[in-house]
Amino acid sequence: MFTGLIQGVGYVAATERRQGDVRLRIAVGTLPFADVALGESIAVNGVCLSAVAFDRQHFDADVSLETLEVSTLGHLREGAAVNLERALRVSDRLGGHWLLGHVDGVGSVLDRAVDARGERWRLRMPRPLARFVASKGSIAVDGVSLTVNDIGDNWFEVMLVPHTLLNTAFGQMPAGTAVNLEVDLVARYVERLLSAPRE
Repeated sequence: MFTGLIQGVGYVAATERRQGDVRLRIAVGTLPFADVALGESIAVNGVCLSAVAFDRQHFDADVSLETLEVSTLGHLREGAAVNLERALRVSDRLGGHWLLGHVDGVGSVLDRAVDARGERWRLRMPRPLARFVASKGSIAVDGVSLTVNDIGDNWFEVMLVPHTLLNTAFGQMPAGTAVNLEVDLVARYVERLLSAPRE
């Protein structure tokens, strides 16, 4: 599990096609990485991946065909900046919100507007996700835990404070960029409970 508080910004060092899926090599950049373990879960732009090999500055992760189809990872190019977060430990503070690293849909950045020292972003989301998103609720965008300020039937708005812009890959992300979205975990299960057939 993850919190949506980005621990470092890295970049894609290499991509390798392997019989339909992809192996990524990620340069860890500013991510604290000294005690990494083989098989450890690391979120890359909000997608939970397992470290299958590593050295002091990189880790390799296999990206399945399913993940390539439902996320933006298959479109990453070498040199692309990525948000990184290592898995939550039981003793860690939960400063964001509960995340699984399972992408619910791909959205896109519609607009970036300066708002005092921060920025107000409007993002497009797939219409089926709108029922999981609430004003003042939480959503993860490329693995970053954000608060929803406004919402429509296929869009939502968030505020990015200066710290977020400086410490994530968002600072260099233009309008039009595709992003991974993960809705609030509680909303997902409440919707399932309400829609399940009753005996």
